[in-house]
Amino acid sequence: MSKKHVAVLMGGFSSERPVSLSSGNACADALEAEGYPVTRVDVGRDVVEVLSRLRPEVAFNALHGPFGEDGTIQGVLEYLEIPYTHSGVLASALSMDKERAKKVARAAGIPVAESRVMNRFDIGHEHPMKPPYVVKPVREGSSFGVVIVKEGQANPPQVIGSTDWKYGDVVMVERFVHGRELTCAVMGDVALGVTEIVPLGHAFYDYDAKYAAGGSKHECPAKISPNIYQKIQTLSLKAHQAMGCRGVSRSDFRYDDRFSENGEVIWLEINTQPGMTPTSLVPEIAAHAGHRFGELLSWMVEDASCLR
Repeated sequence: MSKKHVAVLMGGFSSERPVSLSSGNACADALEAEGYPVTRVDVGRDVVEVLSRLRPEVAFNALHGPFGEDGTIQGVLEYLEIPYTHSGVLASALSMDKERAKKVARAAGIPVAESRVMNRFDIGHEHPMKPPYVVKPVREGSSFGVVIVKEGQANPPQVIGSTDWKYGDVVMVERFVHGRELTCAVMGDVALGVTEIVPLGHAFYDYDAKYAAGGSKHECPAKISPNIYQKIQTLSLKAHQAMGCRGVSRSDFRYDDRFSENGEVIWLEINTQPGMTPTSLVPEIAAHAGHRFGELLSWMVEDASCLR
């Protein structure tokens, strides 16, 4: 039986274009190795015209950042009636907005850190929250624009109000959660394994720690107690379902075990378009669960649909 013609959507025009190209090419190579006819599409403003001409049977969405994972390209694919991978319009838009995603998570009983959303120009010279805290753009991925304000720091970082800031005027100010960085992938209705991310030479899991070779070490599976491991899996699946996600997602957590093994587990965010680069977490977690990279991608292609 012939396999479906897959258009791998990559590149685009967000800050995460380099990561998307890396993800997209890795996915295209693996899908070709699995026997799928693949067309690589570097997404531009003419994407509707390009896809209308190609008429692929499935669009594999390897885009990252705004346009690619905020419901926009998903809406384009719905309009063109091309089945696509990952989450649909609403779940994508909701998950990309950190403020709204946290409201849904909190309503579902998922523990989140205290935070407030404000205009970056209102932060000024007074701390909007007692340090330590984190300032994040509300609609960016890959840790772009994340600033950690440490305990004892006299003033908020002036870069937030400067002309150098390019991540939008609305930011989230969130209590800094001490501890370890944990992440868990969900595939369909199954929570896979939990990985601990240990940044090497970085204060936190920033862009370079995520994507540069040697930027971080992944402990897969995470060396944590069975009850915390299971708790992370349960919360990841709950977040996936509460947001209305489909296909593959990945939830990120902080686990503060400084004072007790049970400690504090805090959900940070859900990624509806997890990276698929050679250093990415989901392929590694899936492999540990027994799914080869090509098998994982094949499952995602066969899972693709509209009205997600």
